[in-house]
Amino acid sequence: MTQPADEHALDPRAGVSELRPAGDAVLVPAAEIREEDLPADRNQAILQAAKQVGALLKKTGLPFALAGSVAVYAHGGTQNLQHDVDFCIRPQDADAVAGALAEAGLTVYTPPEDWLLKATCLGQQVDLIFELAHEPVSTELLDRAEELSVDSVLMPVLSPTDLLGGLLAAFSEHHCDFGAVLPIARTLREKIDWDALRRARGDEPMPAAFFYILERLEIVPPKEDHS
Repeated sequence: MTQPADEHALDPRAGVSELRPAGDAVLVPAAEIREEDLPADRNQAILQAAKQVGALLKKTGLPFALAGSVAVYAHGGTQNLQHDVDFCIRPQDADAVAGALAEAGLTVYTPPEDWLLKATCLGQQVDLIFELAHEPVSTELLDRAEELSVDSVLMPVLSPTDLLGGLLAAFSEHHCDFGAVLPIARTLREKIDWDALRRARGDEPMPAAFFYILERLEIVPPKEDHS
């Protein structure tokens, strides 16, 4: 039910949805979308795409959760959104999700990476992730998601602890951008279960170094203060 990543699928205007109220997931062909219909502000375009796809995912009845920078925003972070919208889905639901989005008029395709699907909505890239840091997205992870308002649309959002945990798990010798993750940790520090994160990731070299920076900046208490 997914489409190969051909030239049309990579067209950023393919599958663009009509701007409608948040709860309305009716989509129209890309050819009928005018440039002036698209939000001029990139952050707003990303939010609109998140709302449209979130509404479609809710209609499937399958478990999912918003992730990435839009999830951080939903938890109280700044509206400094990154280049796409991220959702977590279970691996066994990937085909059904792809079919539902394609039926609604979005272009869905399989990228070279084997841990996600991609779609386009309102000219924005949407990642449908079913594997985080080499671990399948589980029902337990999605059960911990919190129902939050995303620019007036309610949808499940990954918990702050799971959001940061996924970022820590992705650290490696080849990708270790503390600067991108530090503002998230600072913004959500009161909502994160730091003890749980230390137990899960504290003995790994890169997360341990990140915890050290957080301690020196007095964002989290030193490890010895944790029983």
